[in-house]
Order: sequence, then C-alpha cells, then structure tokens
Amino acid sequence: MSVFAWPIRVYFEDTDMAGVVYYANYLKFMERARTEWLRGLGFEQDRLKEEERLVFAVRSAEVDYLSPARFNDALVVESRVVRAGRASIAFAQEVLRDDDDKRVLLAQGRIKVACLDAQTFKPAAMPRLLLEAVNSVC
Repeated sequence: MSVFAWPIRVYFEDTDMAGVVYYANYLKFMERARTEWLRGLGFEQDRLKEEERLVFAVRSAEVDYLSPARFNDALVVESRVVRAGRASIAFAQEVLRDDDDKRVLLAQGRIKVACLDAQTFKPAAMPRLLLEAVNSVC
C-alpha cells in the first residue's frame, strides 16, 4: 500500500486559545493532503468538475486526537488508500511531527469520500482513468 506524504506548517490561525491546533483543523490538513494526493495522480478537482461533472465529498470521518500540535510545528500528513470502489475511496490518514529522533503520531483519521455527480450530488462512478490511477496505489 503506497503512502503519500504532504508537509504542513502550523500557522497562528490554526491554533486555539490554548495555543494548540484547533481540533477541526486536523480535518483541513487531511483534506489538503488528499487534494495534493489526487493532484499527484494527475487529476485536478476543478477539471474533474468541469470536464467530468464529478466532485468528491466527505461521506464519513472518524478522527482520534493523540497529542497536540502547536504554532510553527512542521507536520506531515500521510495518506493511504485503504479501499477504492467505483464511486468511493476510503483513506487512512495520520498527522505526524518529527521530534528529535522520533516521529510522534498526533492524530489519525479514517475518511471516506464519495464521488458525486456535480449537479445532482448523487453517487457517480469515477472515470476509468481515475479509478485505474487510484487502484494503482492501493
């Protein structure tokens, strides 16, 4: 199973009053990593919408928060495809920070995205080339 890693820097706007990353921002970090993963496969979401009439939407998300990230931390989001169907992709994602000589797991998520018709928002099959690209990294 292929792992896609995307670096993220924590900005002041990502933190809460306690000075740690606000919990919902981990979902944003994971979203950015999935977008970059898709781009790395050669597919842009705006082009999929315009040319294929397809969009992706999060169907379910489950996140475990294990350790806090703070302002200016350099993080990495690792994404793995767990399962790919004709109209959905299940991901396992981890947000990590390198501390000295060890990697610390901060949050882990299980995210399922659905492929939808951009006009009706009903499930739609991924184009053959996209599905083949996704399956090539499983």
